[in-house]
Amino acid sequence: MAELNDFVAHTLTSIWGVMAMAAFLGIALWAYWPKNKSRFEADGLIPFKEND
Repeated sequence: MAELNDFVAHTLTSIWGVMAMAAFLGIALWAYWPKNKSRFEADGLIPFKEND
């Protein structure tokens, strides 16, 4: 039974690592996608806009 628990724990750890890497890559691709560049540049200037 201990061998089964070790196998399940190892498998879940591996799956979690792959899912975390996929999420990171997805976020990085979204952030650097050329279509989003103008929006992020505009958002980056928000602190420098004057308040009315």
